[in-house]
Amino acid sequence: MEVKKEVPALVAFVINMAMVYVAYMLCRVEYVAENWSALGEPLFANSLTDLLAGSLRFDTSAILYTNILYALMMLFPLHYKETRKWQVAAKWVFVVVNSLAIIANLADSVYFRYTGKRTTMSVLQEFENEGNIGSILGAEILNHWYLFLLGMVMIFCLWKLYVMPSSARKERRNYIIYYVINVLVFALYIPLTIAGMRGGFTHAVRPITISNANQYVSHPKEAAAILNTPFSLIRTTGKKTFKDPGYTQNEIDVNYTALHEGNLQSIPNKKNVVVLIVESFGREYIEEGYAPFVKSLEAKSLSFDYSYANGRKSIDGMPSILSSIPMFIEPFFLTPASMNNVSGLAGELGKIGYETAFFHGAENGSMGFEAFAKATGFKSYYGRTEYNADKRFGGDGDYDGTWAIWDEPFMQFYALKMSEMKEPFMTAVFTASSHHPFNVPEKYAETYKDDGKNSIHRCIRYTDMAIRKFFETASKQPWYENTIFVLTCDHTNGFDSAVYNTDLGAYAAPLMIFDPTGATVKAERRHGIAQQIDIMPTVLSLTGYNKPYIAFGQDLTKTKDDETWAVSYNNGIYQLVKGDFFLQFDGKNVTAVYNFKKDPMLKINVAGKEDREKQNEMTRLLKAVISSYMKRMENNELIVR
Repeated sequence: MEVKKEVPALVAFVINMAMVYVAYMLCRVEYVAENWSALGEPLFANSLTDLLAGSLRFDTSAILYTNILYALMMLFPLHYKETRKWQVAAKWVFVVVNSLAIIANLADSVYFRYTGKRTTMSVLQEFENEGNIGSILGAEILNHWYLFLLGMVMIFCLWKLYVMPSSARKERRNYIIYYVINVLVFALYIPLTIAGMRGGFTHAVRPITISNANQYVSHPKEAAAILNTPFSLIRTTGKKTFKDPGYTQNEIDVNYTALHEGNLQSIPNKKNVVVLIVESFGREYIEEGYAPFVKSLEAKSLSFDYSYANGRKSIDGMPSILSSIPMFIEPFFLTPASMNNVSGLAGELGKIGYETAFFHGAENGSMGFEAFAKATGFKSYYGRTEYNADKRFGGDGDYDGTWAIWDEPFMQFYALKMSEMKEPFMTAVFTASSHHPFNVPEKYAETYKDDGKNSIHRCIRYTDMAIRKFFETASKQPWYENTIFVLTCDHTNGFDSAVYNTDLGAYAAPLMIFDPTGATVKAERRHGIAQQIDIMPTVLSLTGYNKPYIAFGQDLTKTKDDETWAVSYNNGIYQLVKGDFFLQFDGKNVTAVYNFKKDPMLKINVAGKEDREKQNEMTRLLKAVISSYMKRMENNELIVR
């Protein structure tokens, strides 16, 4: 039942809008509580005043944007707005719009653990063609019933506590005074709204965007608590993603280029290349014993003390691993730049006669992987459709019910299909089972039980077994000893150990290169840094590829350990790790530097204090990478013409 107190329209409007601020703040409290291990304690190391000021700034922008129609209905100088029908319509607009905002904020609190940030429009694009979203949402509502209940209570309160303005009697109304007052109120509201949407009053203030939240916190991941989901969605709708930062030559005076010339004297060795991209298989799980086979494989491979993913989602991993394109700002193939000419491992090796194929056990077309694979040079694609057509396997009986064919049977399909390909070949497989909702096949339910620590652990153990069986089958194939295997993950997922929950640790990913014969790739542990975008140039070098190509990573076979580095992009902050230091940069200024080897929890900011020349060199390198990336994206220069 609505509040019956008779109040003027302006007063009712202010009270109702204040109620929205309360709703946003309650959603924020829930967001932090849901992700306490990642946000809670670190967040409160910051100034409470800064946290509140930042939260109100972004809430104001979102609330003013989403309530534009409601504000017009309540404040536009038109006396008809005081009729009962008009006010009931305004109430419905208010409740529906702000209910959607509440739902978005609460739902996003669950998704944070997978991305480490607020949801943007790219996430909606990423899943727009998936047919299983309904079942996933249903499962999430059951798993997070308390959020569903909280949302219903909050929406109920919006309706019941809504203040309906009084209606002045026409015979008592002085229309001249009425319109003078209402025109003045509306004229005042317009500039205040514009300022609130922009995030400030002065001409020097540019419209705030999601990266501005970093000024209120110590670490980029904490920005998610300052932001709100409606703002993140609004600010990433229809925006130009890539723009030349305009650094001067002095600012990027460093030996970096994305153009790899190729050694014309080199003779291709016709080695096969097999790339295993393992879903959510963060380095943490290998180190903590959940993947014993992969751990044993690492001991027989070329690996590095520090290895990292270049993004936090599956859609980031594909371009990084297969085309040496890191994720900066938004996932590459959800931006207009995805229409550029682009190559990759498959495209380059295809030029010298390699047969190429991409394997993913999900519905064909899922996640846009098939489109990306074809755009980057893969000649064949094997998905759920092709698996079902192979009578040697169980077809849809091996479907996990949500995402894809279970890893064990699909990787057997993968191994045997390669035996039908002409050598040399280059293939990649993207696994799926170590993914939410974290189930395993029924026949393994007792073998791989939930240990109660992290639901993904049982899936990691299952997928580790599937990889072991894949190598058992592959080792019996005629092409095995003539093959270079690369194993990495698309991104990390969930964190048991605090060191893997930092701005750097959240990107810790396995990267190992295995040669069964040891003739081309020596098994060793190098004391350097590797990243996903290094895979393409390194593998091309190992195969003796001799043509020029574009890759933003480095050839690890020709880079000294102390010169290796890795980049990432975290909630509006560019990140670079090299040597002993981990540097964070907002596009204009260095915001933090940590000696991550001495300080793995990133507690002590040593920007400008330790080894300044090294920090300056890192800043120039990061600017060079960013500048090269943006210019090539803008000018369609991702291939050698």
